[in-house]
Amino acid sequence: MDSGWYVLGEEVEAFEAEWAKYCHAKYAVGVGSGLDALHLALLALGVGSGDEVIVPANTYIATWLAVSHCGATPVPVEPIEATFNIDPKLVESAITPRTKVILPVHLCGQPVDIEPILAIAEKHDLPVLDDAAQAHGACYNGKKIGSFGNATAWSFYPGKNLGAFGDGGAVTTNDPDVADQIRVLRNYGSQKKYVNKTLGYNSRLDPIQAAVLRVKLKNLDQWNERRKSIARKYLQNLDPSRFRLPHVEDYADSVWHLFVVIHNQRNKFQERMNETGISTVIHYPIPPHKQKAYDCMNLDENQLALSSCLASKIISLPMGPHLKEEQVQYVIDKANLLA
Repeated sequence: MDSGWYVLGEEVEAFEAEWAKYCHAKYAVGVGSGLDALHLALLALGVGSGDEVIVPANTYIATWLAVSHCGATPVPVEPIEATFNIDPKLVESAITPRTKVILPVHLCGQPVDIEPILAIAEKHDLPVLDDAAQAHGACYNGKKIGSFGNATAWSFYPGKNLGAFGDGGAVTTNDPDVADQIRVLRNYGSQKKYVNKTLGYNSRLDPIQAAVLRVKLKNLDQWNERRKSIARKYLQNLDPSRFRLPHVEDYADSVWHLFVVIHNQRNKFQERMNETGISTVIHYPIPPHKQKAYDCMNLDENQLALSSCLASKIISLPMGPHLKEEQVQYVIDKANLLA
């Protein structure tokens, strides 16, 4: 605040350097939100009107909206039921001559199985943009998410593992051209003041938020370890006969942005938990293909049955580094009793 510099500037540049280093990427570009990170990254990868982008059917709608904002069409692919993440085995059959980008999502904090997707992308000469809005610090085969594909989009919404005190986002990449294009697009299409080389946007990471994120980044690994500890306690003590518990693949080091269980009578279970003072959340009750915003696509629900089924049964239990041991145990005891 004392610096008098309120848009971009040194704090943003410092956070960008620190976040890129954390993600083992060469570049990070701060933007206004996670949705903007996806949107601007897609534009930088050449997505435009008439193109198609392969997306998960099971994801938050922002992944689809970013594609639509480019004038392109999201092409949904069903998940692996055990992990909720996009099924790499179904990706290749969704590719058409109009496919421009493959956009997997690391959902709930667990990395998607990215290597088979990268192999498919290389075979078809397609870029990969991964959505890591829920995966700050997650690792795939021992390497942090953030530099596997052509670009990675991040959200710093307050509830994320690394959250600001307002909205914010970033794109990490090893491609200097992609980084440069996003820097131009986020700033009215301008590199030099009053000189606009393209039709740009106003999407710049706030320096106050960048300062907050720089402080929080120092604690991210510690907070993620606390999330892992809570997840282990849930996995060891929740009754698997009452829920379907999360499954983590060997390649994945999840950072447990969410702890999602499947319950056949989810709504009744949620009501009972609320009565005990335990808040639960449904991520997400209406999948993108059932949203009114996408009625115009006339998607075949039979081909997206698994995503629809998951949306009717998933429920997120309390998760976060702020939880005390007695609170975690209280959730376990009540969940086992009320499920």
